[in-house]
Amino acid sequence: MHEGPLVYFTLRPVGALFFAGLIAYLVNPSVMRWAFLPLPGKVRALGVAAGIGGGLLMTWALRSLGRNLTDTVVTRENHTLVQTGPYRWVRHPFYDAVALLILSAVLIASNAFLLLTGAAALALIWIRTKREEELLLARFGNQYRAYMIRTGRFLPKR
Repeated sequence: MHEGPLVYFTLRPVGALFFAGLIAYLVNPSVMRWAFLPLPGKVRALGVAAGIGGGLLMTWALRSLGRNLTDTVVTRENHTLVQTGPYRWVRHPFYDAVALLILSAVLIASNAFLLLTGAAALALIWIRTKREEELLLARFGNQYRAYMIRTGRFLPKR
């Protein structure tokens, strides 16, 4: 429970709700009609672009992480500080990719349930990153501190 109880007991269930809604929409969109958002077609089409961008960023981030990828906020004994690929500009491009993919699903499905559960998941991920960065500071010390100064958490620094 390295994330802390708030995130540990909420992020996974909220993520499961989001995916359950997404799967329901994909299997039978009329099941999710109760949460329909009246978005213009052009806005919904932006969801396709967000999905492509999110998928590409996710692939790049995962390839850059390599063996450092974990499903919780822990560091392994042989963990290294990745500062290449998209990690050259931001500390959490994986989460940026998740945000783009959630945005994509919300826009394409035009669905308020996906919007609410996706926004809740992203808020919990934002909280999780604080704990993750505490652990990375403890593990890498001044090297991570310097990395934090050079890079933005979710958006590149100017």
